Amino acid sequence: MSTTLEGAPPSGSPAPVHRGRWIDDWRPEDAAFWSRTGATIARRNLIFSILTEHIGFSVWSLWSVLVLFLGPRYHVDPAGKFVLTMVPAVVGSVLRLPYTFAVAKFGGRNWTVFSALLLVVPCILTAVVLKPGVSYSTLLVVAAVAGVGGGNFASSMANINYYYPQRLKGWALGLNAGGGNLGVAFVQIAGLIVLETAGAAHPRLILAVYIPLIVLSVTGAALFMNNLSSAKNDKRAMRDVCRDRHSWIMSLLYIGTFGSFIGFGFAFGQVLQVQFKADFATPAKAAHLTFLGPLLGSLIRPVGGVLADRYGGARVTFVNFVAMVVSATIVLLASLQNSLPLFLVGFMALFIFSGIGNGSTYKMIPAIFRAKSSLLVAQGMSEPASEQEARRLSCALIGLAGAIGAFGGALVNLAFRQSFLTYKSGNAAYIAFIAFYTVCFIVTWFVYLRPSPKRLEGV
Repeated sequence: MSTTLEGAPPSGSPAPVHRGRWIDDWRPEDAAFWSRTGATIARRNLIFSILTEHIGFSVWSLWSVLVLFLGPRYHVDPAGKFVLTMVPAVVGSVLRLPYTFAVAKFGGRNWTVFSALLLVVPCILTAVVLKPGVSYSTLLVVAAVAGVGGGNFASSMANINYYYPQRLKGWALGLNAGGGNLGVAFVQIAGLIVLETAGAAHPRLILAVYIPLIVLSVTGAALFMNNLSSAKNDKRAMRDVCRDRHSWIMSLLYIGTFGSFIGFGFAFGQVLQVQFKADFATPAKAAHLTFLGPLLGSLIRPVGGVLADRYGGARVTFVNFVAMVVSATIVLLASLQNSLPLFLVGFMALFIFSGIGNGSTYKMIPAIFRAKSSLLVAQGMSEPASEQEARRLSCALIGLAGAIGAFGGALVNLAFRQSFLTYKSGNAAYIAFIAFYTVCFIVTWFVYLRPSPKRLEGV
């Protein structure tokens, strides 16, 4: 509940009410308030939110780079390396739900400072233990701690969602998500530079880059971000959204899009080294390509949202999953023929379509609850109350789907591990991806596109 300060501007004023770093009167839907001061404050918070989330993604995907440095002296086989990239994905997915609620409980600025400072821990631990002779169990524990970077996305998105008016939420959240996703590509570029300049014996140089960046992001968040008193947790919303079948359907689809993006981002370099040993005899050769997929997937994510606005989220998601089936089939054929060029074409397509799907599935979530709100109006609920209900459930589902979707990254790495361990190739994993994407486009059509009197319009 907002508080009023003595001598503060009244409720209709275009000026926000400050109490230190807390803002007690925040009205983004008020045009005068927004144009005078709201937009400037929101933009400043968005900038530092993107910076901290970007670094969070980099730390989360740190081990997708570090496994390229684990030569024979570390005594870690390919199956073990896939587990090292899988563990942070699992931890990050679990942390996304509590991180979503942390913003309203502790304040957006306060939690951003704390969660960004927490990123120093896995970096320091890695710098201390990463040397030949370290036990595999120690590496697993340190890799798990890197999972804290995966939670930053949820808290960052929840925080920025409070700042922007409805008409600008899509743009702001898309920019925030895309900037964060780029962290996967940038840490891999950092790894490439270290491999090319210092060699595989010096993985700590990557940490020497990121520790100062973390300190910079913490300082910026502390000095320039704000807390909003109006940010409140609605625990009933999460309970209510878990009872809605669309929540689990959208979570399934988000496993297919974001789970693929983050899972492939973690595993791609390792897949290249194992699948095409002759072409990628050194880690540096694999690192030349590993960043391209995450970079393309991140940059194209907003396109999925734009296409969904124009053609409908369900239509774009349906076509996108069909394209992912085709792309995964190309990867499978390339693997069977041992064709590296065709393999790269198929995998880059998978990254691109997973990025587009990230945007289109996120656009489907508010559309689903808007469509359901019209049914509530027909049943007698007032239009403002139905719109508020739609926003309440949409926010909860974005948090839930984000957490479940991130777990898909662990499933991707598990599929690769089992495939290479059992069949000495990735073919079984590619077949599993084809089957899963087929399920996703069938479910999308059956629930959201199939002619039916029960179909939700406008999704």
